Amino acid sequence: MGQVVILGVFVADTAYRAARQPVMGETILGNSFALGPGGKGSNQAVAAARAGATTHFISKLGADAFGDMALKTWREAGVIAAVEQVADNYTGAAYVFIEEATGNNAIIISPGAAATISAADVAAHHALIAGADIFITQLEQPMEAAHEALRIAHAGTPVTILNPAPAADLPKGMLALCDYVTPNETEAEGITGIKVATLNDARRAAEDILGQGAGAVIVTLGENGALYHTSTTSTHIPAMSAGPVAETTGAGDAFHGGFATGLSEGRTPIEAVRMGCATAAISVTRPGTAASMPNRAEIDALLAQNT
Repeated sequence: MGQVVILGVFVADTAYRAARQPVMGETILGNSFALGPGGKGSNQAVAAARAGATTHFISKLGADAFGDMALKTWREAGVIAAVEQVADNYTGAAYVFIEEATGNNAIIISPGAAATISAADVAAHHALIAGADIFITQLEQPMEAAHEALRIAHAGTPVTILNPAPAADLPKGMLALCDYVTPNETEAEGITGIKVATLNDARRAAEDILGQGAGAVIVTLGENGALYHTSTTSTHIPAMSAGPVAETTGAGDAFHGGFATGLSEGRTPIEAVRMGCATAAISVTRPGTAASMPNRAEIDALLAQNT
């Protein structure tokens, strides 16, 4: 089994379900509330560990109740924490609005202690990052930390994956450190300026990202699956269905955990994308983010149904 190392953020998700979001100055009644573990990097680590990869997670937490939640979540999922807890800052939190009728979401993130992750903090984990099979980062922690981690990983043994979320301006040369760049439609538009409304739009955006130095591009397309695009091939992998949609908040993170696990096992990129799609398909049938991540037996069963 391969080793997956992830740099990212943990936040406690405060999830509110309602028919719609309030407009500025308005108060409305919601239908439910839930508190649970979240953060893109943390969710991806939980997804990868539950899918079967040996998974390490690099981050920072506050010394508080939400930090305790993070450690408990990782312990139960089998994630190996490479995490510093600090007394002078708080563990991150997120406001998650979920539209009752569709399961679609809107999110505000306050990373707390994880917003102070520095390039020096990342360099302290040089051996762990450089020796991994797969390295993933996103953009919820400071950009300079993500950039340094990708430099270390690119110079070492890992396959490098950048999930460019949330969308942000990327430093020159950063994409050239990435074997895979994995934007959704909105993030692809942010990187390229190309609005992604069709599969052909996704191909155009992916080609632009290749031109900026990425080794391969996977544009995740929600209910339409994913596009795997390289200089020599462009393949659309359809989405899978595992039942009615309850919540889409953690779908992208589930995809990344499954995809990274597939690569770590030596699967072809397209096979790994299919594994990511299966992981995401199961996750959206359940509420929550980390709590929605499936185990390996569930993933394998859905893949077998979709051969």
